Amino acid sequence: MPHTLTAEPTVNLELAREHGLTDEEYAWILEELGRTPTFVELGIYSVMWSEHCSYKNSIAILKTLPRDGEALLVGAGEENAGLVDIGEGLACAFKIESHNHPSAVEPYQGAATGVGGIQRDIFTMGARPICSLNSLRFGPLDSPRVKYLFDGVVRGIGDYGNSFGVPTVAGEVYFDPAYEGNPLVNAMSVGIVKVGQTASAIAIGEGNPVYIVGSATGRDGIHGATFASEEISEESEAKRPSVQVGDPFTEKLLLEATLEAIKSGAVVGIQDMGAAGITCSTCEMSAKGESGMEIHVDRVPMREEGMTPYEVMLSESQERMLVVVEAGRESVIEDIFEKWDLHAVRIGKVTDGGRVRVLWHGEVVADVPAEHLVLGGGAPVYHRETTRPAYLDETSSFDQGTIPDLSGDASEVLRTLMASPNIASKRWVFDQYDSMVRTNTVVGPGPSDAAVVRIKGTNRALAVKTDCNGRYVYLNPRRGGQIAVAEAARNVVCAGGKPMAITNCLNYGNPYKPEVYWTFKESVGGMGDACRTFNTPVTGGNVSFYNENPEGAVFPTPTIGMLGLVADVDRHRTRADFTEADHAVMLLTPESWVHRNELGGTEYLSCIHGMCAGDAPHLDLTEEKAVQDAALGLIHEGLVASIHDVADGGIAVCLAEMAVFGGIGCEVDLEAPEMRRDAILFGEAQSRIVFTTPMERVADVERQLADKPVKATRIGKTADSAVRINVDGQAVIDAAVETLSDEYNNSIARAMA
Repeated sequence: MPHTLTAEPTVNLELAREHGLTDEEYAWILEELGRTPTFVELGIYSVMWSEHCSYKNSIAILKTLPRDGEALLVGAGEENAGLVDIGEGLACAFKIESHNHPSAVEPYQGAATGVGGIQRDIFTMGARPICSLNSLRFGPLDSPRVKYLFDGVVRGIGDYGNSFGVPTVAGEVYFDPAYEGNPLVNAMSVGIVKVGQTASAIAIGEGNPVYIVGSATGRDGIHGATFASEEISEESEAKRPSVQVGDPFTEKLLLEATLEAIKSGAVVGIQDMGAAGITCSTCEMSAKGESGMEIHVDRVPMREEGMTPYEVMLSESQERMLVVVEAGRESVIEDIFEKWDLHAVRIGKVTDGGRVRVLWHGEVVADVPAEHLVLGGGAPVYHRETTRPAYLDETSSFDQGTIPDLSGDASEVLRTLMASPNIASKRWVFDQYDSMVRTNTVVGPGPSDAAVVRIKGTNRALAVKTDCNGRYVYLNPRRGGQIAVAEAARNVVCAGGKPMAITNCLNYGNPYKPEVYWTFKESVGGMGDACRTFNTPVTGGNVSFYNENPEGAVFPTPTIGMLGLVADVDRHRTRADFTEADHAVMLLTPESWVHRNELGGTEYLSCIHGMCAGDAPHLDLTEEKAVQDAALGLIHEGLVASIHDVADGGIAVCLAEMAVFGGIGCEVDLEAPEMRRDAILFGEAQSRIVFTTPMERVADVERQLADKPVKATRIGKTADSAVRINVDGQAVIDAAVETLSDEYNNSIARAMA
């Protein structure tokens, strides 16, 4: 019997509101179409104009970031991922994205599909992924709910990444009450491709066939994009169907089939199906090619009975791609995907006229203008109201004189900080990840400020890192944004790499709240300041708003994914572990730097005194750049035995970590008369790097830095099996490396036991 469409709800303003559209946006749709939209069309507009897909509340601010550079091969937002020339005829594709809302509802699948989605962004460019990273945020570990989320997210990342066969080499994990109701799960992937052999997410060539390849389509993930564009609430639990389900083994097959298909030359354009599924791929590829598509969604392979065109168009089932094939070469693509036991079904063709027409058993169920739906086209762009948050008046008025200066044992404070989940080893996390698969990992998780991954067939490597301290951004959005970039760059430098470019994942609360939007705008401005200073343009990334729940918003967290190039991996790679006794311990700082009497935003203030107050740590971007350049120069001259930046926990934690990593202690003297000792030991002022060098090379270090606006002060030496720190000649810390190691390496495992 002939097919008939299932009865659909009446489209009206009330239904549009239920889809997350505003009254004004619904009026625009009516004006654009000249009629009431069909149910499928309403679904298309709702996902494409959601914050997750359209960036309607952020694009105006994002355009202020530096997005051009000599090494960039594509501009920010032009393709599925950023692309940077790394020399020797090779390019690096890299990107970071969020999967926060799905992970809050179903942590295992939410995190797993986040990993899978970001890998597809890389290999649809024609690049083979070589490593993965992540950035995670949770509430305090004494909460059973937080433990459940933490465990599920880590297992999801590990199981998917390990099965897919790409090493997870670096990341970061922070715990704070601000994230208790809304964890952050940001996933990053990095891949390599030959210059000139990349694929584009474009639809061109009238009559060229359009294929869907990969897995069958189900009902998982429907309205995932709109789900990610609203606040977490009690109703979120009922939206589990919005969480996609991933299959890493299918993704591995899809990787190989996709790269083979691109190499065949039969692919005109290709895009993965992430947020908004087929809807997003058809609209974005058409808009980029200034063309259109005619799609027969009833031909899409489905794994569930009775699916409607609305469900097929909006499904976010994983491991799928949309491919435009050169007419006449259909059999090439079909044969490749058949060999890899994957679907490759022709569902339509490229058309002219700029419209996406969706047919269901011959009946037109949607006919929409592609350009009107996409980011940078006709999608709404908003400039939201901004108001400086009132809480900043309170936090900035903090008087550190109201708390005692190390009234207790400084050695005990150091042990407590080393056990703090924000500082302690994340071994419990990365032991669940395969960091060595594919054998290119030179420096993985652990004793290094960034991971180092060899570029096979060359003597070069990539240094990669994710970084952001949300507490800093909360206390001083502009400076916090600067520090996020500066520290990520500093970490890459301390691994022997030259910072090249960044991707970012911007995690904030509700943009309709003026205080949230002010913080977003200020911190993005700070990121831009730093990127211009370090010449690290923004290649793209992700914005995740609505990260809040009835208890409040998360700390503003602009996570930075930094890419650096290690010019000679055998000579320039460096680590943070003390390597030998009787080496000089040096402190590299700006030339005019002195210890600062500041505790604002520190882990010490939070962990020991239970306070998040004060200003973000001091940072001067010009001084920071000078320190990083000097450090890289010392590494290239072979003058660095070990190196570690001073960050969370201050110089005392920095030294303790280096001792724990290497199993060798140190004896250090710090001078800062008439200053708070806790500020000297645990203050987190930026632009400081500790490194070691053989005693006989100290003079060479001084000569290397003689004409530079920095100084390297010898503060002690590596020695025996304890961390001993004197301040102004008085012993204040004497802690056995073995004791510090136990606190550092085992505290998270104990909390999760």
